[in-house]
Amino acid sequence: MSEKAYYVTTPIYYVTAPPHIGSAYTTVAGDVLSRWHAQRGERKWYLTGTDEHGEKVLRSAEAQGVSPQEWTDKLVEEAWKPAWVDIDVQYDDFIRTTEPRHTERVREFVQKLYDQGDVYKGQYEGLYCVGCEEFKLPADIKTAEDGTQLCLIHGTEVETLSETNYFFKLSAYADRLLALYESQPDFVAPTSARNEVIAFVKQGLQDLSITRSTFDWGIPVPWDEKHVLYVWVDALLNYVTAAGYGADPERFEKLWPANVHLVGKDILRFHAVIWPAMLIAAGLPVPKQVFAHGWLLVGGEKMSKSKLTAIAPHEITDHFGSDAFRYYFLRTIQFGSDGSFSWEHLSAVYTSELANGLGNLASRIAAMVGKYFDGALPEATDHGPAEQALADKLAQTVAAAEQAIETLAFHDALAAINDLVGAVNGYVSEQEPWKVAKDESQRERLATILYTSAEVLRAVAVLHNPTMPKTSEKLWTLLGAEAKLGSLADQRVQDAGTWGQLPAGSVLTKGDPLFPRLEEA
Repeated sequence: MSEKAYYVTTPIYYVTAPPHIGSAYTTVAGDVLSRWHAQRGERKWYLTGTDEHGEKVLRSAEAQGVSPQEWTDKLVEEAWKPAWVDIDVQYDDFIRTTEPRHTERVREFVQKLYDQGDVYKGQYEGLYCVGCEEFKLPADIKTAEDGTQLCLIHGTEVETLSETNYFFKLSAYADRLLALYESQPDFVAPTSARNEVIAFVKQGLQDLSITRSTFDWGIPVPWDEKHVLYVWVDALLNYVTAAGYGADPERFEKLWPANVHLVGKDILRFHAVIWPAMLIAAGLPVPKQVFAHGWLLVGGEKMSKSKLTAIAPHEITDHFGSDAFRYYFLRTIQFGSDGSFSWEHLSAVYTSELANGLGNLASRIAAMVGKYFDGALPEATDHGPAEQALADKLAQTVAAAEQAIETLAFHDALAAINDLVGAVNGYVSEQEPWKVAKDESQRERLATILYTSAEVLRAVAVLHNPTMPKTSEKLWTLLGAEAKLGSLADQRVQDAGTWGQLPAGSVLTKGDPLFPRLEEA
């Protein structure tokens, strides 16, 4: 990497069970964001991975009758990596927190904090949720009718723990965190998440227990190996260890600070409070943004492995395909808000927007170019107000999509592109090229209608490539664009709105439908 890369991360996921569509939602969002920047011609780096230490993973492995390392090895290779293939994610790096490149640098990082006096030994007693791997504050707990105290997120009973641990002086960094939020208003997004974090810090921070001594599945503390590091301290450091911290200064300079950490809202405080405090303490730059998205809801509740409401990504991709999966979740849910999933809604969107919308339009245009011009795209010589309106709308769509992606408003970007496809379908219906074709004197008009429609489809292929790469490649092939314009990957999304790029003479081939009709699931 000869220049700074646009660096995007997902959370690293707990390997206690195979991934569900909630994890896939975050990972697709990161993939689309990184692909969009690549489509702009920028260097990008996309990191994901797995969080493999901690009590939650240990208990999961014990339940399977295997060692934690065996359990995590099996899940990563047989479940997590294959799932990302199912949803067509192209990460640049996959980090595992059991790898030496991570564990060695983590020990160096915490040793630095200890040496400079930011870590001390103390006694801790509190309520702990194994599911969250977090000591809970009173506001994060609810009391059941029988008096049992439950985690608000998982609905499972919290445990009372009393340990002698090492603590990070988190409370000493409250003022510097508030100054960070003030000086970088976009550090935490969306606004609701920012407000939550600021309110949390203003009410006062407690020092953070960063070690555990009641189990040994974790990274040993370098100055006291009777303790292992708290899993969240271990996990958060993946963003810098993967970037070359302490091992490859040149790589670290090209990648850090990250442009955006994508996280679920349930782990916002770890990323927007604890993580920047750790970095400030170590004298490292903080990431440019932490963006907290909402939950995927099933039956009105957060998707949960423990409640058996988890849906595996392949259950959807096997029926609808990976592109429809990627499109649906980013098109129908405002990134940053909760969103409900249902098979019926996915099927309806697939049918109306993809099969009947984009897919049908592409098939119709290719078929008419084949029928009336022997498959060779004709030249447009009758460009009038209707065509100019579409050209203007295309330019507006590109600008709107660019602006939306900049703020991670994926739903707005995809809505704009879908609206553009709808405008072309409306244009074709109004112009009625099948009727125009019956009048030989209207040959130039027919040519212009078909060229105009194909030219917008050329831009749609570029705009949709980050979200629906397989479909966009098929559309690029249908338009015969590669022979004239080069590979789809080399087309710049910011230039997609420039009119007249698809040359006359391009050979259109109808081929198979972009979105085949589906059998009933």
